[in-house]
Amino acid sequence: MTATLTTTPAAATTPRTFTRPGILRLTGIELRKMADTRAGFWLMVATALISVAIVVIQLFAADPPDQTFKNLFQSTLFPVAVLLPVLGILSVTSEWTQRTALTTFAITPQRQRIAAAKALAAVVLGIVALLPSLGVAAIGNAVAGGMDSAAGDWSFSALLLAYAVLFNVVNVLVGLAFGMLFMNSAVAIVLYFVVPTVWTILTQLISAMRTPSEWFDLSMTSTPLFENAALSGGEWARLAASISFWVVLPGVLGLVRLLKREVS
Repeated sequence: MTATLTTTPAAATTPRTFTRPGILRLTGIELRKMADTRAGFWLMVATALISVAIVVIQLFAADPPDQTFKNLFQSTLFPVAVLLPVLGILSVTSEWTQRTALTTFAITPQRQRIAAAKALAAVVLGIVALLPSLGVAAIGNAVAGGMDSAAGDWSFSALLLAYAVLFNVVNVLVGLAFGMLFMNSAVAIVLYFVVPTVWTILTQLISAMRTPSEWFDLSMTSTPLFENAALSGGEWARLAASISFWVVLPGVLGLVRLLKREVS
């Protein structure tokens, strides 16, 4: 009796290919990272609650003719402009403070793509943040109209909405630029609040700085966005100059630092 030994060929192994994440997927990841931390979540909650509080105060303190959808909506933009840029800061600095940079840059070694995804996520955040503002203003305006017939005007222009989008996006990008430049949460947040305040004080105290402030003070150059009228060429030029100073300049310097910083 003979026995034959048969062997089966080893299963062919096929190399596994790694597909580089697309920019849309990276942007979605960055958006999720902004919201799934406790700091990000509570910042969003605080922004919404402050917007609601501002509308409620206006319902009791403002004159009925001033209780309009446009005015209520514009008033909700200020807490958004103050707090949401902090999310832009944390979206960069948390990579280093929470030591997730190693994983992030291991999956996507091209750091400029990560920076682009963070910038796109900041733009999306600035746009989406308008939805709660619109909702809160609409509810407040409906209540105002029910309380007094002189209140509750619904007139609203597409131009105002476009300017609100620009206002929100620019402010979030300022936070992102500060985060990239300093890469430290505490330092970036403190300087984000302190530097514009010091700048404004200096322009009031030093007369020689008043003319430059008309071009580089973002709070001043963005004021025409709330006047519900098309900006003139000079106003657009001053707004562009201030955006270049507060967004483009620190953003470029921060990008250079991001590309060169060692991940540890």
